Amino acid sequence: MGKGFNGLMVKAWGGSDYRLTVTSNEKITDNFVRIGFSAGGLLADHPVHPTQWVRLWIPEEGSDKLHHRGFTLVNQNPEADTVSIDFALHDGPAANWARNAKPGDPLDASVLGSDFQLPAETPSEYVIFGDTASLPAINSLLAAIGDTPARVWLEWQYESDQQIPVNAGASHSVTWLRRVDDGRLLREAAQELACATTAFAWVACCGQTTRSIVKTFKTQHGLGKTAIKSQAYWK
Repeated sequence: MGKGFNGLMVKAWGGSDYRLTVTSNEKITDNFVRIGFSAGGLLADHPVHPTQWVRLWIPEEGSDKLHHRGFTLVNQNPEADTVSIDFALHDGPAANWARNAKPGDPLDASVLGSDFQLPAETPSEYVIFGDTASLPAINSLLAAIGDTPARVWLEWQYESDQQIPVNAGASHSVTWLRRVDDGRLLREAAQELACATTAFAWVACCGQTTRSIVKTFKTQHGLGKTAIKSQAYWK
């Protein structure tokens, strides 16, 4: 299978390619699975950091087309050269592949632009907005910030989403909100919270919701550009 024009662009932007191999497929909920991989040397070349992600090349059954999607790495073990990736099982090629993945299956990955680092000066708190797609990244962020206070709002679509483990410590609070009206409850939560200008906002929801929440942090809460990290995880 060929990567086509998208593969050429990743190469042009300096991306590096790896062949992952499935080692396990663990069901977390009815709509969320964790797939283990041997990493093909990826972690030796790219040191572990919070919210580390790769671009996967997902095969589509019955087609030569490869779909490229960004996914967060979890449980990285450079010594063992192993890693896991969580898949939220919605409709689409990635979810279809993940449902059927079995040990020995290959999957190509490209590393491109994953370089997030925590703020040089520890903020007064983190305010974090996401959903099941960005929860793996949020879990890695919560682990990295340790005892720094954090408030987390997560959007759920299926009742079972709320059973997905969240890596929250004693100084972290987590609020689950149902997805209604294209993310309205998350947007309202961002507008209603009290937020100091010394906070750091991390936002990764659907595109429309992400843009709205970032605007709220800038215009209503007065956070500067360097105090906000955002990424639309899906459309």
